[in-house]
Amino acid sequence: MALHLQVLGPIRIRRGNDEVDPGPRQQRVVLALLLARAGRPIGMTELIELLWGPDAPASAVNVIHKYVGSLRRLLEPGLTPRAPGAYLARHGNGYRFAAGAETLDLTRFRELVTEARAHASRDEFDAALDCYTGALRLAQGPAGEGLAETAAARSIFASLDGELSDAVVAAARIADRLGQPARLLGPLRQAAERDPLNEVVQAALVTTLATAGHQAEALAVYRSVGARLADELGIDPGRELQEAQQRVLTPFTRPAQLPPDPPYFGGREPELAALDRLAGGLRDDGRRGPLVVAIDGPSGSGKSALAVAFAHRIAAEFPDGQLYLDLRGDQRDTVLSLLFALGLPASEVPGTADAQVGAYRSLTAGRRLLILLDNVRNAAAVRSLLPSSPASLVLVTSRSPLLELAAHDGAHLMRVGVLDRRAAREMLERRLPGPAGRWDDVIEACGRQPLALARAAARLRFPSPVDD
Repeated sequence: MALHLQVLGPIRIRRGNDEVDPGPRQQRVVLALLLARAGRPIGMTELIELLWGPDAPASAVNVIHKYVGSLRRLLEPGLTPRAPGAYLARHGNGYRFAAGAETLDLTRFRELVTEARAHASRDEFDAALDCYTGALRLAQGPAGEGLAETAAARSIFASLDGELSDAVVAAARIADRLGQPARLLGPLRQAAERDPLNEVVQAALVTTLATAGHQAEALAVYRSVGARLADELGIDPGRELQEAQQRVLTPFTRPAQLPPDPPYFGGREPELAALDRLAGGLRDDGRRGPLVVAIDGPSGSGKSALAVAFAHRIAAEFPDGQLYLDLRGDQRDTVLSLLFALGLPASEVPGTADAQVGAYRSLTAGRRLLILLDNVRNAAAVRSLLPSSPASLVLVTSRSPLLELAAHDGAHLMRVGVLDRRAAREMLERRLPGPAGRWDDVIEACGRQPLALARAAARLRFPSPVDD
């Protein structure tokens, strides 16, 4: 019958459907420590330190040998005395536990988390979330629950709990991205209970509760965590918790302001591929601010069409919405326009420009927003419009390279030139139904500029009537 071992929670041994008693308390501790170090050896000196600390008895080595012998017979009934068996092998003067994912929950958990990260790196977020939720279902409580009696042992089990916390936070971000926050509420509540002072976990719980529509519970969690931090550590909630609370307190509308997807867009596959690669930077966990991409090119080069087309292509990855501003005209009320788009009532808009920028950054903190700022004149026009969220993407178009935006705000610069002849021909043929024509003269007369080609195609398709 198949053997199943659990260390992500109370220590359990199951053979088929039958529960096996792991034995007396210290024997359970030995098993839990070996399982927690799955695949890695623990030397005898370290085992003694983990079990007894500085108060180890003179018989410690013999006691451990006795426990290991008993555990071998529990795991493999009928094993002859002194036989090593398949699971608990001698390694130097210590021991190493070896078992696959079909036997040990920790091994299976790590396999699933690795698969989830691989899916996420390829933008396969549904599959990533499935793997994460499968991994998190294996957690049945604090690792090695109730068995750590020394500081060193507590550290080992706390490390496993840390792996669970990292996985649940990563899964919560993906669930939020997919608009499925309820799938992570159970694992997040368990993680928050396991690690009540972990602000990252608590912030993820507050955010997910709010996103799932449980605002009252989200605020109650924030207040409870804040009180515990003050009582036990004498500190206030950190930035992530404060941003999570702000998301609960502040009304937020999910805008969808992108202009229509250009109907005849094409010929920019290399540029779209480059934008895809740049947008992949949003997966960098070390980001501190939004990802900014500034696209520049001369008038008529199609930079705005490229930005709009790409924005539509990835809009679904930004569940908190998409904002759009054309900065060609009056730029005095740009922040005010964004505040209204995000749902802030006019009665709550601050009176000064600096305060409005602060309100905008509070509203955007922690959000996954796509912001398209079109026809920008200079970097100064952009700086106050950058959201306060490393999960957001800002696309900027301008006629000249925004070097200051690159120097001071880490923007990636992309130059858009004229189309090559093949792309220009495809553009004309896409706009002009019917048999393909000889377009070389038209293409060269238009300088392979997308806007000029679009106008030429319109004139050819809909010629002006001749006056009588």
